[in-house]
Amino acid sequence: MEQILKFLPDSPIVPFTILLLVILTLPPVFERLRLPGLVGLLFAGVVLGQNGLQLLDAESESMKLLSDIGKIYLMFVAGLETDLAEFSKKKDRSMGFGFATFAIPLIVGTLIGRIFGMGWNSSILIGSLLASHTLLAYPIVNRLGVLRNEAIIVTIGATIFTDIGALLVLAICLSIHSGEFSAASLTIQLLELAIYTVTVSFGLKWAGKEYFRRTGDEQSNQFLFVLLALFLASVGAQIINVDKIVGAFLAGLAVNEVVGHGPVEEKVVFVGSTLFIPCFFIDTGLLINLPVFIQTIQSDFALMLTIVGGLIGSKFLAAATAKLLYRYNWNEMLTMWSLSLPQVAATLAAALVAFQTENDMGERLIGESVFNSVIVLMLVTSILGPVLTARFAKKLPIPKTTIESEADDSQSPSTVEHHVFTVVVPVSNPHTQRHLIGVAAMIARHESGQIIPLSIANAHVHMDEPQLNKALRFSTRLVNRAVKISQKFDVEATPKIRIDDDPARGISRAAREENASLIVMGWGKTTGLRSFLFGNVIDSVFWSSHCPVAVMRLLDEPTNIQRILVPMKNITPQSMRTVKFAQIFADINQASVTLLHVAGRGTPLEQITFFEQELSQVVNQQKLHHVAEIKTIVDDAPGRVIIRAAEAIDLVILHSTRRRTAGGGLAVSDITTEVIKVLTCSMVLFGDPHS
Repeated sequence: MEQILKFLPDSPIVPFTILLLVILTLPPVFERLRLPGLVGLLFAGVVLGQNGLQLLDAESESMKLLSDIGKIYLMFVAGLETDLAEFSKKKDRSMGFGFATFAIPLIVGTLIGRIFGMGWNSSILIGSLLASHTLLAYPIVNRLGVLRNEAIIVTIGATIFTDIGALLVLAICLSIHSGEFSAASLTIQLLELAIYTVTVSFGLKWAGKEYFRRTGDEQSNQFLFVLLALFLASVGAQIINVDKIVGAFLAGLAVNEVVGHGPVEEKVVFVGSTLFIPCFFIDTGLLINLPVFIQTIQSDFALMLTIVGGLIGSKFLAAATAKLLYRYNWNEMLTMWSLSLPQVAATLAAALVAFQTENDMGERLIGESVFNSVIVLMLVTSILGPVLTARFAKKLPIPKTTIESEADDSQSPSTVEHHVFTVVVPVSNPHTQRHLIGVAAMIARHESGQIIPLSIANAHVHMDEPQLNKALRFSTRLVNRAVKISQKFDVEATPKIRIDDDPARGISRAAREENASLIVMGWGKTTGLRSFLFGNVIDSVFWSSHCPVAVMRLLDEPTNIQRILVPMKNITPQSMRTVKFAQIFADINQASVTLLHVAGRGTPLEQITFFEQELSQVVNQQKLHHVAEIKTIVDDAPGRVIIRAAEAIDLVILHSTRRRTAGGGLAVSDITTEVIKVLTCSMVLFGDPHS
């Protein structure tokens, strides 16, 4: 290995290249082994560090910089993606469970530290490490359709309380460890922390709102503002002798509402999760001394087992307390327990800070044995938590939804309103617009409305540019051809040409100006990757539009559609609007609609029966006469079931999630991606602004 290292140039580019290679290759491999991808990053750090191949050095300036950025980025994203709306829904109960699942592990962890001969400060710090939790199993409860269950909402909301509490305890413990402890110094520290918290929380929020209001759609500058807010808060925390991860988390909460769940947040999270956060996990692996780690397992096995057992037991006790206080059933309690088990983000970041913090005498706040025990705790809970959540959440009843009341204020293609039903159809390709205009015209005729063929000409600085004139002539030919096609369907068409430097914004703004009821767009052949699958224009239109958007891939004449399939994951106002959209197609061609629900293996029969009965009741209430069949298939591979069912179908209509809750644009699940890549029939991806 030393001979190989001699051939490598002494340049920071070499370790950075190795980091990129590891981040690209290892996480997918470990995920195939049904292990979290971050375990692969930790493994890479151990193998490539001083106790392995010695290709990466944790003491190098470049590695320290990337790791520090990744550490604060991790906590910033945790604050940025915290759903404050969910917290407000059940604020009192979220704070109640949050206090229980914070205080009980804090007490248990403190007792563990004292039992093993540690000082009060280190013992309380260990308790704070157990007090927080990471919602690693959130995608599981989302997939099972039980997010509206009160116990789930309360657990999600409790995360805010536990993370803030754990980080504040960390800040106080670090302050005590680094200097002489006195009541006066502690009072001053708490006062400084309170002033700092208020300044960051309200100051950054106010500054962000003002900046975003003044900059409009300048996403690049807004992205830079968010990064500046992150680093300003981190530097400010260090000025008052508080660790920077505390400032990063508070900054994330502060700009949460400002950024919203749009393209800027998506870019911030993308940069962090793709590059900096993985570097932090790799650096954590570099700090693991493998011989000492193995020795810790052997010599300090009792400490390790006590910490892991104490965490599992204390989180169970907290969930049991919530069960008694709020009268949850056993399955709800066990789901709350399993959701609060994983210790990843805040726990690992805080443990690393405590491990690296030394006082004037060179003593660490926590020793290597505790740090290694936290690594084991993270590995155990990151695997155990999601496994248990998948088991217990399946048994939760799908919450009833008030479809009618929530749909009253929404706008959907089948809702009759006082204005003329208007379908905006962006046209850009003369070879594919015939089917698109045909569908839009059929929908408009069904709703006694009109269509607006829309063409966007790319803007130039000078309006007399020859390129702009050429683009306008091409746009004119497109919309004139669209008008001729619409005349065959006896539908009024009002062509519109718009000059805009951003096609997506041009489409969204034109649709808003025309008070559109629906936007109909098309896409070509799929590639499997979201960015290539839908493109930036479609992704942006989905996020920004005020009305429903239907993205279509039609392989046959619209009039030939006779059999329609609509997969149903759960019953929500959004999914029922997708069914209503399918009803329009069915009305036009007198076609039949099949609603397909795929239940995972192990789903109780009572839950399947309840789902079918509720869905049937909603279908009857909303007079969806063309729904010919409600079919439930038990299988753990929903994508495969949908693909197989679609073999005898003319059109599959998939419901998409509008990413105003976790990013920007169109949320395409792994199942949807799998289905779109394989399906050979026509498809529609339907999304509305209320999802």
